Amino acid sequence: MTSNLRLGSRLRLSDGNLIPRLGLGVYEMDDAETRRAVTWALDAGYRHFDCAEWYYNERAVGEAIRQYLQRPGCQLERADIFYVSKLQSNRGYQSAKSSIQQSLQACQLGYIDLYLVHSPYGGRQRRLESWKAIEDAKDAGLLKSVGVSNYGQRHIEELLATCPKHEPVINQCDLHPFMARADLVEYCRKNEIALECWGPLVRGERMDHPTLKNLAKKHSVTPAQVLIRFSLQRDYVTIPKSVSKDRIEENANVFDFALDEKDMERLLSLDEYLVTDWDPIGDDSV
Repeated sequence: MTSNLRLGSRLRLSDGNLIPRLGLGVYEMDDAETRRAVTWALDAGYRHFDCAEWYYNERAVGEAIRQYLQRPGCQLERADIFYVSKLQSNRGYQSAKSSIQQSLQACQLGYIDLYLVHSPYGGRQRRLESWKAIEDAKDAGLLKSVGVSNYGQRHIEELLATCPKHEPVINQCDLHPFMARADLVEYCRKNEIALECWGPLVRGERMDHPTLKNLAKKHSVTPAQVLIRFSLQRDYVTIPKSVSKDRIEENANVFDFALDEKDMERLLSLDEYLVTDWDPIGDDSV
């Protein structure tokens, strides 16, 4: 399967919808950076853009996509683009419903392809109320697929125990060789929940690691390309972030080499539970 990977490869989610395996993350980009990065990514062949209410750049992402689609001679349509956003806070049903409407108004794309609960913070009752609002928005055609982000096994079990009308199709979390989350990965796969990496490049904290450098030299690629390829070969969806045109293009150039079994084993052995940003999954108080 990995030998057939290409930039246009998509993963079929448990609800039947298809998500591009590689996307662009837009976390911590200002509006100008966002518009440039999204445009460069579209030029490079990206079709998946991962945003969030919390990023405060939903409007800029939507503007860049819409302007690109309106270019003379553009062969793409809205249906070719996979746009993701996330609920910032679990504050109950009405708050979640309002947040969804605000995100739709900001992006002006008509619908959101994948909508996630950004984190489990807020408590059990509000988590479940938020999910009900998300289900209702999906039933109304405003959201195509729904999932969670930064959810641990206990949070997913809590949701599934309510027998929801729509189960989460994806769990986006911090996943990379230095944060392998083996138990959570196994649990999600068992429950047909796809996994997505929001920090596949380890936020640049391990680019000088000897194993990464050796594998990059072996395959004549960069350490970042090794990390992205690792994510793809683990059957994850991956969304590296960059505001650099060259690096956006480089991050998409990972389909003419493959890591062998020993390479993958070496990378998986690097697990150290490295927290690069935040870790609601490891917060036992949540």
